Amino acid sequence: MSLAFWALVALATVTCLFMAWSLGANSNSPPFAPAIGANVVSTMRAAFLIGILAAAGALTQGGAISETVGAALIDGVQITPLAAVSGLIVAGGFMTFGVYSGYPVPAAFATTGAMIGVGLSLGGDPAFDTYRRLGTFWLLVPPVSGGLAYVTATLLRRDDIPDTVAVPLLAGVVAGILANVRLGVIPHPERAQGSVAEAVAALVGGPTVLGVDVVVIGVTAAFAAGGFAVIRRRIRASVRDGIRTFLLVLGSVVAFSSGGSQVGLATGPLENLYGTELGLPAIVLLGVGASGILAGAWMGAPRLLQATSREYAQLGLRRSIAALVPGFIIAQVAIALGIPISFNNIIISGVIGGGLAAGSAGVSRRKIGVTIAFWLITLSTSIAIGFGLYRALSTILGIA
Repeated sequence: MSLAFWALVALATVTCLFMAWSLGANSNSPPFAPAIGANVVSTMRAAFLIGILAAAGALTQGGAISETVGAALIDGVQITPLAAVSGLIVAGGFMTFGVYSGYPVPAAFATTGAMIGVGLSLGGDPAFDTYRRLGTFWLLVPPVSGGLAYVTATLLRRDDIPDTVAVPLLAGVVAGILANVRLGVIPHPERAQGSVAEAVAALVGGPTVLGVDVVVIGVTAAFAAGGFAVIRRRIRASVRDGIRTFLLVLGSVVAFSSGGSQVGLATGPLENLYGTELGLPAIVLLGVGASGILAGAWMGAPRLLQATSREYAQLGLRRSIAALVPGFIIAQVAIALGIPISFNNIIISGVIGGGLAAGSAGVSRRKIGVTIAFWLITLSTSIAIGFGLYRALSTILGIA
C-alpha cells in the first residue's frame, strides 16, 4: 500500500473522530437535560455520564447503523477512502454550521445525504429500496413520537391514576424493553447482536407458542415487574424523589441508546476502508467512533447541557418523562432495523406531543415549520455538496 493510501486512511480516521466528537458534544446531550433541569444531577457529572453511556452504546449497539450508512445507501460501488473523507467533511461541516448558527441540523439527514452524494459521484446507483425504508421510518417518527408522548403525558396527568401507579408503570415498560435490547456483547446464532431475554431463552431452552419463545416472554415480564417494583418503592417513600430517580434512569438509557444510534453516522463511511481494505474487525472502527463520542461529551456537552436544561426545566418532570420515553423506544427500534435517525426529530416531536396533552404544544408553529424546512434543506443540499466535493477532490488529487 502506498504512502498516499495511508495518508488517506489517517485523514479519514481524523474526519471520523471529528464527526464523532461533534455527535458526542451535541446529539447525545439532550437525554440528560431534564435531569439537570430538575436538579437531579450536576452539569459536569451529567457530561461525564453521557460520555461513558454513549460510548458504551456505540461499542455494543452501533454496528447495524454503521453497516447501513457504509454499504446500503448506494448500489454498485464500494465507498473509497477519498469518498469517505468527502462524505464526512460534508456531514461534519453541516454539524458545525448547526452548532454555530443555532439552526436544527439533523446529523442523520446530513450524513445520509452526503454519503448518497459521494456514492452517486463514484458512479453508483441509487438504493431506492433503502431510501423507501428510511423515508417511511423518518416520516413516521414525528407522529409516533408525538403520539407516544401525548399518551404518556396524559397518563401522568390523570387525577384518577396516582403517581404510585403511573410512573412505575412506565418504568416497567422501559425495563421490559431493556430485556430485549440487542447488544453486541451477547451472542446470537442468526445475527451479530443478541438480547438478555434471548440469551436466557437459549440457555434454558424453553418451548415456543405460536412462534413466540415462552422464556423470552417470561424474562421480559420479570424485568418489567422489577422496574415497576423498584420505582414504586421509591415513589411511596417520596413522590418527588421517585420521579427524579426515574428521570435519571430514563436519561441514562436514552443516552446509551443515542450512542448506539448515532455512532454509525461517523463510522459508517469507513466501513469498507476498515473492514475490507484494512481487514480489521468491526469493533476497532466502533472503538474509534466511541472514543470520539466520549471526548465530545466530556469536552463539549456541558455548554449545551446548561442551555437545554433551562428549556426542560420549563417543561417540568412529567413532560420531560413524556418526551424521553418515545426517544428510548424509537431509538431501539431504529437500531434493530439498522436505520440512522435524528434525535432532534424524536425529542422535538416528543416535546410537542407532551405539550398537547397539557393543552399547548409549547413550540411555535413558525419554529416547527423552520425545523422541518431545514431538515429537508439539509438532506437535499448535502447530496449535492457531497457529489460536488468528491468530484472536485478526485480531480484535483488525481485519485479515487
